[in-house]
Amino acid sequence: MVISHAVKPVQAGLNAHSTREAAVRIMAEPTSVVPERIPVPRFEFSTRELPPKDQFAAWRQSFATMLDFAEPSDTAAGFAGTQVTWDLGDLALAQVSTNGLDFTSLAGHIRRDPIDHWLLTLIREGRSQTITPSRSFDGDAGSVQVHPLGRVFEGSVTDSEMLLLFVPRDFCRDMGWGLDAVEFSVLRGGMGPLLADYLTSLVQRLPTLDVGDLPGLLNATRAMLQGCIAPCPDYLAEAHDAISATLLERARRFIQHHLFEPDLSIEQMTRELGISRSRLYRLFDASGGVVHYIQHRRLLAAHAALGDPNDRRRILDIADEHGFCDGAEFSRAFRREFGYCPSEVRTGVRSGPSNWHTDEVQTAAPVQRLNQLLHRLQAQ
Repeated sequence: MVISHAVKPVQAGLNAHSTREAAVRIMAEPTSVVPERIPVPRFEFSTRELPPKDQFAAWRQSFATMLDFAEPSDTAAGFAGTQVTWDLGDLALAQVSTNGLDFTSLAGHIRRDPIDHWLLTLIREGRSQTITPSRSFDGDAGSVQVHPLGRVFEGSVTDSEMLLLFVPRDFCRDMGWGLDAVEFSVLRGGMGPLLADYLTSLVQRLPTLDVGDLPGLLNATRAMLQGCIAPCPDYLAEAHDAISATLLERARRFIQHHLFEPDLSIEQMTRELGISRSRLYRLFDASGGVVHYIQHRRLLAAHAALGDPNDRRRILDIADEHGFCDGAEFSRAFRREFGYCPSEVRTGVRSGPSNWHTDEVQTAAPVQRLNQLLHRLQAQ
């Protein structure tokens, strides 16, 4: 018992001494650095910051990549429009408030290369009408509409507030047929309101998220689209262009699979799809023609290769692999497509359209940010 009582104070002293040493070490060692939180990129634009006479022109310019607006008769008094846009990496989401106006898609304008995303619009206040070559439909508060931006349509919207979800075709190749089947329609039944609730909740939650949350957010959004867009028989019966949409998707997949093959030709595609040359040409009218579409995809792939720091091949070798045997022709086509030359990408002067966190969206003028973002999504 004596030994036992003698040991206890010694152990207590040792424990106290060890504790003090540990405390000294902790104070001396640098504390761990908490990683900086990087919020989801968010951009704002409002016409209210401009003189009244310039407000409509700026609003029109801010949508120039996807739509054209007819000028209302009373714009001298000003035009109210606001955008809040979130860059989600593979998607874009915009919250928009606008005065009433008439709109027209860019598809069919030979001088332009229209954006070919699907646009899902939730009208929160106001109403709209869309007119296509084969049908028309109306949307009101609470409804979700599906517009393919690469197709021909026009319409009008009253003073409105809405959410716009831009979905690139490459984001959901496995459900493209479903979106094509419900294009130019209002989602009805229980699934439309469910998607509306999801978009509303997403906007509310975005301020609390950071870029590390984006992969999970994108997966959740993809799953929600797959669940809500699956067409019912009524949609399929009403989809006048479903066959053409399916053929177009098959043609796009065929092109992507054989993109770098030197013998890729119109004849090869017509045989594979079992359609005539004229039918194939009509499928790609909105994209400026099938030849233009193929070159566009090849240039995007070449751009990605030039911007890859691990790919140190000569520019001529990359051009040749991507279907351009003439270096001068490649440079001219590249400059027409992107507005700068291949060497600027190779040297890092241009970061390119496919790198979402270092692209030019953040440095663009506010009126151009949505346009820049939609172009980048098209290029991914």
